[in-house]
Amino acid sequence: MNSLKVLYVCAEVYPLLKTGGLADVSAGLPPALAAQGVDVRLLLPAFPALVAGVTPEGPALPVPAGGAPGLPAGLGPQPGTAHGPNPWLQRGRISANGQPVWLLHAPGLYGRGGNPYLDASGQPWADSAQQFAWLGWAAALLGTGLDGGWRPDVVHGHDWHSGLCFAYLRQMGRAGTPVPATVFTIHNLAYQGVFPAELRPRLGLPDALFQLNGLEFHGQLSFMKAGLKYSDAITTVSPSYAHEITTPEQGCGLDGVLRQRRAVLHGILNGVDNTVWDPANDPLVQPGFDADHLQGKALAKARLQKTMGLKKQADALLFCVVSRLTEQKGLHLLPSVVDELVQRGGQLVVLGTGDAGIVAALQACAQRHPGQVAVHIGYDEALSHAVIAGSDVILVPSRFEPCGLTQLYGLRYGTLPLVRAVGGLADTVTDCSLENLDDGSASGFVFHELGAPGLGGALRRAFALQRRPADWLAVQRHAMALRFDWARAATDTLRVYRQAHAIPHGTAPA
Repeated sequence: MNSLKVLYVCAEVYPLLKTGGLADVSAGLPPALAAQGVDVRLLLPAFPALVAGVTPEGPALPVPAGGAPGLPAGLGPQPGTAHGPNPWLQRGRISANGQPVWLLHAPGLYGRGGNPYLDASGQPWADSAQQFAWLGWAAALLGTGLDGGWRPDVVHGHDWHSGLCFAYLRQMGRAGTPVPATVFTIHNLAYQGVFPAELRPRLGLPDALFQLNGLEFHGQLSFMKAGLKYSDAITTVSPSYAHEITTPEQGCGLDGVLRQRRAVLHGILNGVDNTVWDPANDPLVQPGFDADHLQGKALAKARLQKTMGLKKQADALLFCVVSRLTEQKGLHLLPSVVDELVQRGGQLVVLGTGDAGIVAALQACAQRHPGQVAVHIGYDEALSHAVIAGSDVILVPSRFEPCGLTQLYGLRYGTLPLVRAVGGLADTVTDCSLENLDDGSASGFVFHELGAPGLGGALRRAFALQRRPADWLAVQRHAMALRFDWARAATDTLRVYRQAHAIPHGTAPA
């Protein structure tokens, strides 16, 4: 087969716009696919941060309003706009790396700054459904030949933001329009893009799709379900999570749909971008270090203690959190073990933002233990590198975790992950049990039951390992030698593309 052409549909990409791991995946996977001969072009909404980082090329391409074979008229001009009746596409390249992209401009929908999904009060934007319906519509049109000079073999959509693309393409295919193969990736099933059913006509969706075996979800309209029902193949970001989401416990109400589609559900572990996360060459962590020359890590720890106002103690076991501060991440458990952590001689740095209750509890811990606990509310990319490089243990005690990236960064930087055995955490971290220490496979600390006792037990194992310096160093060196790279993820993804492209597509049943 000749080189595949892939339209990669997502809402964010590092370093231009990042709210979570999706941006890191969108930065790492497309170049790795391109290295294997795939012609990958991103489709992104024209949020200001993305526009600022893209160099335009060529003329704009108008995006016709809704109404295509198999679809009713629906999507149309945004009221009160001054830039013409419909959205348009601007071809370009990400200025920093040359990655080809399409930016979707839609007057009134994408021009505001800040969080792309939430307003100043932390609530979803009132027009979120229209924002991402237009993204799906533009993807469907590009998938069926809107750009006469480039037509994709595969449309690969990411998370609920791309979900309606698959419903639009399904209807076009059933009406006889040649459509590409489709692949849908779940990054986090808990975020589903669920909207009131009465929006259906405005989104150009036929009534026939609004039923239990279609887009209906508890009386509402689910963008996530559109991706699950109407794509040719589904991937998610770790093998364990691919199994977990077929169960009621972690299926978020969609486990039945996923069990029905189990034959085309693939778990592909995310990777680490070694151009960004490399302790030897990280410009944000200098002097650098590697597994055989750890002096730079000791210096990074001393710098971090100074930066965060902690006591300068080389032998303090320094734990860190770099995360959204939410129950999903298990961080509601952390305040209950902080006193013990400090009593045992440990220190804690927290970097993140999230639930007000968790934030307040952690800030209270910092006030109770000055010089031993520091909390920085917000997100800072440079500080995240400094925190991970300078810490001894990174905490990821998640309730559920599709893949997780911070534990992979921790492994790379010799910052041993302490994780709960779920999703990608279970796939990437091996506990420091005696047998695993004996055979050299240990890379961190793993607990199973969600609760303070499980987390506390793992903390005590970390302190116990610290008291065995030779074992700690052996585990640290093994962790740093592990590689979770995008080349492997790209190989696995390309295999899914070829499988999807080889079967009849575009007519998925309702």
